[in-house]
Amino acid sequence: MNNTILIEKNYGSIQMNLRPYMERLGISRNALARATNTRFEVINKWYEGRVEKVDLNVLARVCYVLGCEAGDLLVMKTDDEEAE
Repeated sequence: MNNTILIEKNYGSIQMNLRPYMERLGISRNALARATNTRFEVINKWYEGRVEKVDLNVLARVCYVLGCEAGDLLVMKTDDEEAE
């Protein structure tokens, strides 16, 4: 039998940066939900940073409507940045 050791390492996290982006553009959650044909509840979760799973189709529609790229909305946070 091969013995293995599970080493858990915290690599950081991906966070949604939709709120500041929308605030800069002056677009509301309702307006974005309508423009992207997405339920308000989904946009609201993204806006509040409570994203559990990213639907790539929704991400593409949001980026199209806002005129941005996925990297503008998804931000990698390292352990050091999360502690601040």
